[in-house]
Amino acid sequence: MAAAPKPGNIVAAPSATNGPAPSTAARRRHRLTCEIAPRTGVGFELKAGQRLTVIDPRGGQVADLLAYSLADVREVISAGRTLDYASRIYLTRGDTLYSNRSNVMLEIVQDDVGRHDFLLTPCSADTFRIIYGDADPHRGCFGNLAAALAPWGVEPDMIPTAFNCFMNVPVNGETGEFTVEPPLSKAGDTIVFEAKTDLVIGLTACSALQSNGGSFKPIEYRID
Repeated sequence: MAAAPKPGNIVAAPSATNGPAPSTAARRRHRLTCEIAPRTGVGFELKAGQRLTVIDPRGGQVADLLAYSLADVREVISAGRTLDYASRIYLTRGDTLYSNRSNVMLEIVQDDVGRHDFLLTPCSADTFRIIYGDADPHRGCFGNLAAALAPWGVEPDMIPTAFNCFMNVPVNGETGEFTVEPPLSKAGDTIVFEAKTDLVIGLTACSALQSNGGSFKPIEYRID
């Protein structure tokens, strides 16, 4: 198996020049917080029992999340299975995310926002070409995820609908029509997932302007 790419930029601990040095635990927490630059993505491994905290440091930014079984990347997070078993489209604390083989991959153990999307596929060059009319489109979250997950043998056609952290997609209960609205997340809001099996994770700072309230911002994450 190819070596995993670097997970992102480590967010440095603040200087202790004007105060007492941070504790060892505090320094460790800072070292484990990584930043995903706007319109980019990363891939990394998450072992069973570990927790992944996805952080919106500035507010109003979506993060696309994918999960694959580390043992067999043909087993992947499934919106269809998950929503079928949950009997609703908005997932939050206490809900579990299933694979295409109906195995539990992740559990949401903390959620500051309570509104995320599991309906829409990752944005892509085609998204920007068809919806936005871009002549020279960005590769989008789809392209970023494909590149980030390639070291684990994930091919572009193996990328499904992502769990879109903080994405706000209201659905009209009468007509079925949906709209993409600015995220409800505020600066510092988080969602925390616990891995139920060994996983490969793909995570982005979403590249679609409409999804992010008209601006592109970073995403942070931490593994505990």
